[in-house]
Amino acid sequence: MTIDLFIPCSIDQFYPETAMNTVKVLEKAGVEVNYNPDQTCCGRFAYNAGFVEEAKVLGDKFLSEFCDDRPVVSPSASCIAYIKKRFPELFFNTANHLNFKRLEKNVYELTDFLVNVLHFDDFDAEFPHKVTFHDSCSGLRGLGIGQEARQLLSKVKGLELVEMKQRDVCCGGEFTMAMNHEEVSVAMASHKVRNALNTGAEYIVSTDMSCLMHQKSYINANGLPIQVIHIADILANF
Repeated sequence: MTIDLFIPCSIDQFYPETAMNTVKVLEKAGVEVNYNPDQTCCGRFAYNAGFVEEAKVLGDKFLSEFCDDRPVVSPSASCIAYIKKRFPELFFNTANHLNFKRLEKNVYELTDFLVNVLHFDDFDAEFPHKVTFHDSCSGLRGLGIGQEARQLLSKVKGLELVEMKQRDVCCGGEFTMAMNHEEVSVAMASHKVRNALNTGAEYIVSTDMSCLMHQKSYINANGLPIQVIHIADILANF
């Protein structure tokens, strides 16, 4: 099987190693990865900030870049949830109507694709650390996923997964919330990170790097003894 890989702008700019590890994981699962170097952004940040027309422009570009019938896979639950939930609103009854209808059925978050499409969950990976999993709002409520990541983590040698209290509570990491309601956003990050610390975990793991970036900022600002890591970076340890 050949897939088209979509790397969100935040990962492309700040965590390129996660992008490379996503490729490594997909290839280990027997997938041929096609990457279009002209890709940029799906428009999520513009849309969430209220710039709907600008989001449409980016969405049009996205649809033109992923115009084949191959599955589109991304290591970002938030971007995939945005595409599935907001593209119908942006492109209904437009020149791109048929394109978005085709794409919305063929776009996947990484763990969803590995477990539910490929039925591949054991990478012979090793990560001898205690971790706790953060369910992002986009993953849990937007896509209805979360158990997929836990299934993958359960197969990693040496990894101990401990669940935090109120694991379904938002961390406050949505970009516009952090910009427009900083005090609330920071308080939510504090609540999430403290719950993670109380488990004794060394790492907070998630399918959403935007959430992890937000939590990492709080962790670094307060010198807390915990780290963040994307699930692709764990699965690639084989």
